[in-house]
Amino acid sequence: MSGRGTQERKGRQPSARELAMDILTRVEQEGAYSNLQLNAALQRANLSREDAGLATELVYGPISRMNTLDYFLNRFVSKGVSKLQPWVRSLLRLSLYQIIYLDRIPSHAVVNEAVNLAKRRGHQGISGMVNGVLRNVLRSPDKLVLPESLGPAERIALEHSHPEWLVQRWIGQYGEEAAEAICRANNEPPAVSVRVNTTMISRDGLLGEMEEKGMDAVPSPLTPEGILVRSGGNMALTGWYRDGQLSVQDESSMLVGDAVGPEPGMRVLDCCAAPGGKTAHMAELMRDEGKIIANDLHEHKQKLIREQAERLGLDAIEPVTGDALELARRYPAASFDRILLDAPCSGLGVIRRKPDLKWAKTPGDIEEIAALQYRLLESVSALLRPGGILVYSTCTIEPQENEENVERFLRNHPEFAIAPDAPPAWERLLGTALPRGGGVQILPQHFHSDGFYIARILRLS
Repeated sequence: MSGRGTQERKGRQPSARELAMDILTRVEQEGAYSNLQLNAALQRANLSREDAGLATELVYGPISRMNTLDYFLNRFVSKGVSKLQPWVRSLLRLSLYQIIYLDRIPSHAVVNEAVNLAKRRGHQGISGMVNGVLRNVLRSPDKLVLPESLGPAERIALEHSHPEWLVQRWIGQYGEEAAEAICRANNEPPAVSVRVNTTMISRDGLLGEMEEKGMDAVPSPLTPEGILVRSGGNMALTGWYRDGQLSVQDESSMLVGDAVGPEPGMRVLDCCAAPGGKTAHMAELMRDEGKIIANDLHEHKQKLIREQAERLGLDAIEPVTGDALELARRYPAASFDRILLDAPCSGLGVIRRKPDLKWAKTPGDIEEIAALQYRLLESVSALLRPGGILVYSTCTIEPQENEENVERFLRNHPEFAIAPDAPPAWERLLGTALPRGGGVQILPQHFHSDGFYIARILRLS
């Protein structure tokens, strides 16, 4: 980014497009996380609610659609998009995104705003190039069409903007139709769902209060503690959240606590607990009676778990810090009634929420994380008492990280088996979610929730 542009911006309120351009550039240049950059920028900027919404769309949209935008831009940028300065590339991407995907913004306004931004940031030559590229785009809509000759993987990759290697992988794992549905779902806005803290209020009680406030909210069809909020703003800014009556959590994630099925008085281990959403859910299911050891590798994340517990009024949670691979040395063997291993994973089930992920991951990342997951599963399983349940879960849709790990573990450990009884919430999954390795694989298109894998493992002896 030019120093001149930075100096000019001091003391001046950035527009929604300028703010988005800066974030997109930092994400590309520094590998920054778009959600963290966006949240920090919106807190600093004094944008109206409408402009904050536009800025959010202009960050996540161009990241989600990046390879499609670049494919088309390369037809108009003579030296190729990759040769442009990063901020210019970001400006063209977010401008083309508005032209193709946002009907509510007139194209001439998009071009004018882009040219003005280019003038403020660069020199006359750059603003002239931006103007020329975007006006040529408007004059040649026929160049914004994909050729019919593309093979299945390339077509899906460009139509729904995913890396071709990942599309090819999903076609092999789930078939062409399902792979396309995964990619399509990943570009849809995520649903807003909350989990009711049933130690404080019933789901019907909270729904009634929401209805009185004029909110559009309905019971989750997947989980008994969940509510889908169709309109109502940021739920983390509500009095219900502040007072501990609800937590913001995806429906698929809520199914994990239900799968563990902890009961009052039990001793539970959450191996990789931060930021504490599933930990708190389990404590709520236990009516805050018993003990949950909530472990995480990072010291600063222990604070997140503690703050979550305090907000929700839960005393059963004991946050600890350490490597989950060391837990078997730290606690006596067979000393827990329930264990949750919500394993670190590639995160390929939550691309809808974190679009950066699909461009950052490589096949090697999947191999590496799957190996770590298996080591964790072997290690923590020694802490489960006979008759106890260990739940293995991930927020990815990769078989190598999911059912292949579970199947390998069960082959090598005959004293464990898939738990024969399924929690009532799982009945709602049957016929849609995929049975895999004795567990369930939820794909992003199944329930408009996150892609998740969940397996319940029983210790026999």
